[in-house]
Amino acid sequence: MLHPQARALLDFIEARSIPPTHTLSPAEARAFYRDRRAATQPEAPQVAEVRELNAEGPRGAIPVRLYRPLGSTAGAALPVLVYFHGGGWVIGDLDTHDVLCRSLANGAGCAVASIDYRMGPEHRFPAAVDDVLVATRWVHRQALSLGLDAGRLAVGGDSAGGNLAAVAAIAARDSGDLPIAFQLLIYPATDQRRGHPSHEANGQGYLLTRDTMAYFHDHYIDNARHDLDWRASPLLHGDLSGLPPALVLTAGYDPLRDEGMAYAEALTAAGNRAAYVCFERQIHGFITMGKVLDEAHTAIALCCAELRRALLPA
Repeated sequence: MLHPQARALLDFIEARSIPPTHTLSPAEARAFYRDRRAATQPEAPQVAEVRELNAEGPRGAIPVRLYRPLGSTAGAALPVLVYFHGGGWVIGDLDTHDVLCRSLANGAGCAVASIDYRMGPEHRFPAAVDDVLVATRWVHRQALSLGLDAGRLAVGGDSAGGNLAAVAAIAARDSGDLPIAFQLLIYPATDQRRGHPSHEANGQGYLLTRDTMAYFHDHYIDNARHDLDWRASPLLHGDLSGLPPALVLTAGYDPLRDEGMAYAEALTAAGNRAAYVCFERQIHGFITMGKVLDEAHTAIALCCAELRRALLPA
């Protein structure tokens, strides 16, 4: 069944007549997403250090927020998770995912580099892909000066960010010049065709709706042929072998549930180590909502445990 706390949240949204994302302009949707986080996100935990940086890219600077966890030694080379925020490639930023990134850093004992990539509709596909690859390479290249261990680098993200993390792992494998040790994929979008059964079963009434997914898709993808491009739909890549170990986490009442599971199965079938966990009673976006959804903390703890196992020596 749907978790009672998730049901209460959905009932609250309906009672307050909170406007669905697809009824807002991108600028309005971004501001609304940023402002409403106080209602569902816990207080930001203290970390040892937060630095505002810029990755140097061919199309301008890419903002990067670097977190070092509590208890870390100044100057020690830490493993690092390069994190891409969710938001349908249209909304979301460093602030909307600040609490999550702090929690991952403290819980996993690693640094987290959060990337503020370009989004649609101002910057269409593949601008976001280009930015996350440039930024991840920059983190790897600057690791020594940033107090990071370039040999223990993971990528991760939620929703659209999970899509970008999966794409970054494939692109890094193909280029051969960017070693990635682990991929953390939180309810990732892996197939832009949006045809899996969960899109129908969960497409209405559970926060992320068919209309909102179409809104995000159409602001990011400007040509239907891009749906078949693996950089938009990593599930459609013809060769998923030789990829880093992965944790794929989904939610039972999420339209993206089945394509996340399909990606985990495809990774395993291609010979990779991939763990799959579905929080059956939860909705899309739940991992950032720890103020009102207790299972968010369980999910974060699981992510941290897998990051530690992949990045920290036994």
